[in-house]
Amino acid sequence: MEPEREGTERHPRKVRKRRQAPNKLVGAAEAMKAGWDLEESQPEAKKARLSTILFTDNCEVTHDQLCELLKYAVLGKSNVPKPSWCQLFHQNHLNNVVVFVLQGMSQLHFYRFYLEFGCLRKAFRHKFRLPPPSSDFLADVVGLQTKQRAEDLPETMEGPLPSNAKAAINLQNDPIIQKYGSKKVGLTRCLLTKEEMRTFHFPLQGFPDCENFLLTKCNGSIADNSPLFGLDCEMCLTSKGRELTRISLVAEGGCCVMDELVKPENKILDYLTSFSGITKKILHPVTTKLKDVQRQLKALLPPDAVLVGHSLDLDLRALKMIHPYVIDTSLLYVREQGRRFKLKFLAKVILGKDIQCPDRLGHDATEDARTILELAQYFLKHGPKKIAELNLEALANHQEIQAAGQEPRNTAEVLQHPNTSVLECLDSVGQKLLFLTRETDAGELPSSRNCQTIKCLSNKEVLEKARVEIPLFPFSIVQFSFKAFSPVLTEEMNKRMRIKWTEISTVYAGPFSKNCNLRALKRLFKSFGPVQSMTFVLETRQPHLCIQYEVLEAAQLAIESLDGILVDGICIKVQRPVTELTLDCDTLVNELEGDSENQGSIYLSGVSETFKEQLLQEPRLFLGLEAVILPKDLKSGKQKKYCFLKFKSFGSAQQALNILTGKDWKLKGRHALTPRHLHAWLRGLPPESRRLPGLRVVPPRFEQEALQTLKLDHPKIAAWRWGRKIGKLYNSLCPGTLCLILLPGTKSTHGSLSGLGLMGIKEEEESAGPGLCS
Repeated sequence: MEPEREGTERHPRKVRKRRQAPNKLVGAAEAMKAGWDLEESQPEAKKARLSTILFTDNCEVTHDQLCELLKYAVLGKSNVPKPSWCQLFHQNHLNNVVVFVLQGMSQLHFYRFYLEFGCLRKAFRHKFRLPPPSSDFLADVVGLQTKQRAEDLPETMEGPLPSNAKAAINLQNDPIIQKYGSKKVGLTRCLLTKEEMRTFHFPLQGFPDCENFLLTKCNGSIADNSPLFGLDCEMCLTSKGRELTRISLVAEGGCCVMDELVKPENKILDYLTSFSGITKKILHPVTTKLKDVQRQLKALLPPDAVLVGHSLDLDLRALKMIHPYVIDTSLLYVREQGRRFKLKFLAKVILGKDIQCPDRLGHDATEDARTILELAQYFLKHGPKKIAELNLEALANHQEIQAAGQEPRNTAEVLQHPNTSVLECLDSVGQKLLFLTRETDAGELPSSRNCQTIKCLSNKEVLEKARVEIPLFPFSIVQFSFKAFSPVLTEEMNKRMRIKWTEISTVYAGPFSKNCNLRALKRLFKSFGPVQSMTFVLETRQPHLCIQYEVLEAAQLAIESLDGILVDGICIKVQRPVTELTLDCDTLVNELEGDSENQGSIYLSGVSETFKEQLLQEPRLFLGLEAVILPKDLKSGKQKKYCFLKFKSFGSAQQALNILTGKDWKLKGRHALTPRHLHAWLRGLPPESRRLPGLRVVPPRFEQEALQTLKLDHPKIAAWRWGRKIGKLYNSLCPGTLCLILLPGTKSTHGSLSGLGLMGIKEEEESAGPGLCS
């Protein structure tokens, strides 16, 4: 994550001096090493704007992280922490916030109908993945939650549901049963896999943001009888972010084996006393440092120790330690994806314990660590079925609805609490939210003094109302609903979409002489980018090569560079396979290059491990440089031989491309075609969805008929019509409006589809002009 930077204060008469970026080469190098946005260092007009670089490794933004941005956009840094995954500069110059939700649509829709979404992809430079939605997407993001019917609610918050209600629970749909099955499981089954640890941002060896983290050296053989240790940490807010102030470690049996206060290295800005229980007076005499508790913890843990925590990734990052064997109770007690049960809730419902009581000063780390350990032991003893029978989801929803009717807490406490929703934040500062939706999708919304809900009969009416109502509210949510793909069509579209990207990243080259130097040919084609496979085609009279590249840019560069050249006196042709999925690839490539997110980005092949250091010594390349993206191999952790450079403008990118592909650097490159979040999605390409290039994929008959009759409700037509309509509505918004387009994804018994988010600030420098969708 980039370090937080100082900006102007919200009070117009008190301006804090901005940290000056160095104007010498050495200073620029230091700025890059620190991860600073070089563009921010330059003098600029005070306009609200977004950072172009997302901090998440896989470009997936969780619902909680999305909530962080929305709260900060509405309330500013004096009230809530800055978002952890992106930067919003000059927040006090925002006029309002508008969120468009396209229910029923996903990332698959966007890239399956990429050409039809022309208005939106050109208007929004910032795009990111979203996880598949839970049952109530708006509840996760802003705190809007539909009421449950009385007969669906449990009668009590304590213990399991009554027997008549329990019979109605479909255990097979419970996420705990779906993950673990109904039979009891052993300890090893509850451990997070390495892939899960990566997904949930646990510190891992070899990752760039964990270079200075200490390994626990626990490399013993893990068995179902390996020892469990409950861990809980408390943090404060310093000038460098959150830092450790207390650690508690509890062994099996409940004995506390470590409980230490820790003095942070940097200046403390907020002790977060309401959560940590730590005050200036308590911490003043403490001399223990982070390195001391790291050494102590490393010595305490046996080789096969399993650490148990609740949101344990945050604790390990505060400790700056890496441990391979973990159980996270916030993930063990699985909730619908994107949401987690609070520790206090699980302690009450599962163990019958009251913890984190409001009459105490902050949390007791030892009590929390002991509770976490007991929750893991309860799960192992009683099994998933017992947990599922408690119907935790219904109990949690009931508790949230009850809490909604209670008296509001202290305003500062509400705003600073990480689990506070956007709706609660707005309520605390006396602001009102507009929610526009179709009547059939509104459900029975709970009454709220700060939420104006307008129910409409159709998407068309939602659009008409939005034009009139949005300017009247500081925060608006406009929800459109579209018919989701059927399971059969979803599977087919998913398969065809991924095959298409494989095929347009594949080239055929030839003919070659039968006596050609195969090693030299391989070296030639690999010089354009990473190759997944290279095979000789012998079906033809003269040999050809089939090269499948990892990235689309490499394939396009090979075509542009080699098509029509002479090899051993023979003029070769370099082209993509011609199938029904690649017929429009030239159009697609042109549109991708013109995508607002790719404007100012270049792709380079042939970079070495010292490329970044070499780059720092070329001052001409720093003009407008915003980011250097150096992909790494997920298994080995080694840097790959290609990279992406992101610049503020197309002109700066073109100038850098001319230099880097010149005789001094001898790299191969072109303008970028694929955004980072798309790479992350395509990395998950399952082997079963690949096919040999050229094999025909027949679209389902009903889709052919729909296209032939041009039905307006067909997804392709809906994408084109509503993409244009929403684009025009965006163009009509007032300057300084933060706008998000959310395709939440879909979730059903047949599978889940990830979502996609687009965001921008109206009349931000990167945005397109007002005539974009005219």
